[in-house]
Amino acid sequence: MSQAVDQDLICAIATPPGQGGVGVVRLSGPGAKQVAEAICVRKLVARSAVYSQFVHGSEHLDDGIALWFPEPRSFTGEEVVELQGHGGPVVQQRIINALCRLGARLARPGEFSERAFHNGKLDLAQAEGIADLIASTSEAAARAALNTLRGDFSNKVNALIEELTGLRVQVEAAIDFPDEEIEILEQAGVVNALDGLSKTLINIIASANQGRLLSNGVQVALIGAPNVGKSSLLNALAGEDAAIVTDIPGTTRDLLKIDLLVNNLPIRLIDTAGLRESSDAVEQQGVARARTQIAQADIVLLVVAAPDLSSSAVSVQLSDIAAQVRNDEYASARVLVVVNKADLAPPPDLPAEVNHVVVSALTGAGIDELKAKLHEFVGFVDESTEFSARARHVDALKAAADQVAAAQGALHDGLPAELVAEELALAQHHLGSITGDISADDLLGRIFSEFCIGK
Repeated sequence: MSQAVDQDLICAIATPPGQGGVGVVRLSGPGAKQVAEAICVRKLVARSAVYSQFVHGSEHLDDGIALWFPEPRSFTGEEVVELQGHGGPVVQQRIINALCRLGARLARPGEFSERAFHNGKLDLAQAEGIADLIASTSEAAARAALNTLRGDFSNKVNALIEELTGLRVQVEAAIDFPDEEIEILEQAGVVNALDGLSKTLINIIASANQGRLLSNGVQVALIGAPNVGKSSLLNALAGEDAAIVTDIPGTTRDLLKIDLLVNNLPIRLIDTAGLRESSDAVEQQGVARARTQIAQADIVLLVVAAPDLSSSAVSVQLSDIAAQVRNDEYASARVLVVVNKADLAPPPDLPAEVNHVVVSALTGAGIDELKAKLHEFVGFVDESTEFSARARHVDALKAAADQVAAAQGALHDGLPAELVAEELALAQHHLGSITGDISADDLLGRIFSEFCIGK
């Protein structure tokens, strides 16, 4: 890895905002020890806790512990000092102000982790694992993120890159023998190796997609006409009265978003305004926002009321919905029909090809089946989650798999080895973008800007 471009001395509060028993202020960069000793008025000992008063000039700031980590054996790979004092925001801010007066500057979000990446202490996937671990909403998500931080995901990617490198060497060697290159590649086992590589990529893509779902969750939009029980369904799934429920049509006018875990799958459930024509300007805006959510959601739950449906009306309504979903703006949505209020009337028979589930938000009947359907729709299997991942990782793995498939096709069609080599090089490029071996500055900026300040 290249060294960090910015070598300023940086500081930040590394503990969450608010009051707490302990507050940690972190320093990293050249001169961290010297500046910290000016605050502590004591000599620091490497990797040893030193109790001290924290002072600046004649001002006593706090009492606490100072820990000095000499470079390169620190989180960032630079000289790092942590000042552990009392967890009051005013106290910590006074220490930060003193450090800045002594030559440090405030760190940007994620700058400590970014420096660790540039200094070779961890790769990009591991750095993202840190953010996922901090943001994890379940034990399963925390375990998966920790595995990524430890390097489980990166090791799999690096093994693929190593295999691709070996294949590229063999293909490049065959280029010097254009009349015999296909035979040479077959004898070298390149064809069989590509088949095995393709299967390995498919398996890793499946694991990465599980990790993505566990880390990022799924957006689920509740849509339907007024008074079909969308808000009641949201309350049943959330296990609490999160939404107002009345018999008055149009009660929900804005988006109501609830984050919940459905059998370890993080879900953001979005209740929307009832879809209908209205002269009310506020309700019109709510309907417009509801339609926008259809386009953005991973899953759309179309809620219909059993008492209001007849066999003939169902087909017409589903045809209208299907026409909407086929439009480009709804292409990413997956629709599951939820027939609600089954306690008031027997549900009509729906066509076999229609994905649906019958529930009663009032009694709770069918809610467990609905939760299972949500898992089924996104292909989430909790037990198979080996590591956390992100959408960009899945996209990169799929792109690499496409290039490997293109290389296989080129070999099968007897195309020149140069083309095979180029496809494999592109596959390696996509895999390298996961760990940061190949990364654009703007990508790094986007990734680390999402981190906490002080991490």
